[in-house]
Amino acid sequence: MHSLRRLTTPQDALIAAAAFAGGLVVLAAHGHTVWSESWNPPFAVRLVPLAGLCAAMPLRRTAPLTWLLLATPFNFVDVAFGPSLATAMIYGDALYAASLYGRRRTAEWLLGTTLAASLAVAAAVALALRGVAVGVLAASLTGVVWVTPVLTAMAVREHRSRAEAERQRAEQVARLAEMDRRAAVTAERARMARELHDVIANHLSAVALHSSAVLKVQGLDREEVNRAMEVIRENSVRGLAEMRRMIGLLREGDAEDPAARPRLAELDRLVRHTARPDLSARLEVAGEQPDLPAAVELAAYRIVQEALTNALKHAGSGYADVRVEYAGGRVVIDVLSPLGPDGSRLPGTGSGLVGMRERAVMLAGRFDAGPDGGRWRVHAELPVDSLSGAA
Repeated sequence: MHSLRRLTTPQDALIAAAAFAGGLVVLAAHGHTVWSESWNPPFAVRLVPLAGLCAAMPLRRTAPLTWLLLATPFNFVDVAFGPSLATAMIYGDALYAASLYGRRRTAEWLLGTTLAASLAVAAAVALALRGVAVGVLAASLTGVVWVTPVLTAMAVREHRSRAEAERQRAEQVARLAEMDRRAAVTAERARMARELHDVIANHLSAVALHSSAVLKVQGLDREEVNRAMEVIRENSVRGLAEMRRMIGLLREGDAEDPAARPRLAELDRLVRHTARPDLSARLEVAGEQPDLPAAVELAAYRIVQEALTNALKHAGSGYADVRVEYAGGRVVIDVLSPLGPDGSRLPGTGSGLVGMRERAVMLAGRFDAGPDGGRWRVHAELPVDSLSGAA
């Protein structure tokens, strides 16, 4: 009983009951063919194929091929009695269900079988009755009853397959859009992290270094103290200005303040305020500065700023030399600083070199950093002409 329930559905059972009731009405209205007056089965006998077809009809969705195999003998019996309109329609539904809910190969096999059967019936009727017109009529009737349901099911199956393919394609497009959105969010978060590192770490590192020098180095004269406090104040003010600029960019509708954006023209002040009691910085500019896109100018400034910050934290005593050259449609940056002893470091994550490399790569440029003849060298090349494609 439980197996039977699993093989049937309430909807198909209701369809079977409605089909049986409709078949009774059709048979009562003499909706069937009589082969001859001597061969006209009574009403009760004609109910047998109708009842057999309707009894197996609940299997039309769950076991469509079984439903067709059970329905075929009863259909042949009904044809032998004299074809009935009701049983023909129910058997057509069996062919339709087997072609739609069964395998694709089953539908193709049924199409060939029903076409062959229709032609065979047409030929047999034409030979038996010796009339081509009668054969054509028989072929038309059998084609409508047998071939048309199979063709209809194949068309519906194809439509469903296309709809499913479109649904899967839409889901794939949605997944790709979500991946693009996540990638954009990740890239934006990386950019924000890079900007925050440059704004906070660089300025606060300078403040920490010079305040530590004032507190720990003994014997500083008034001029050296004033110079350290000037650097602390300068970095504090600049850091606050750039932080306000970033907050303005993050707030929707707030415009960027051009005056707060770092520019290469301010490198001289940046280099001048990059100093320790045992370390000074020098700037050399080669070539005439062209009109640089904002992205190139910001990246160049940040690379120099981060390189000088690293020099303040890690370099030994001496000079940090900064050279900026404008030539060949490129901005070439070189920062050379003395190598310091191991262990003389402020706490850091090592993200400064990563940020500088990312800035250069984003603009289709080059970046290298490492020891060079007893000094630490930071080298970057930022193309100007190819910025539009890289951005």
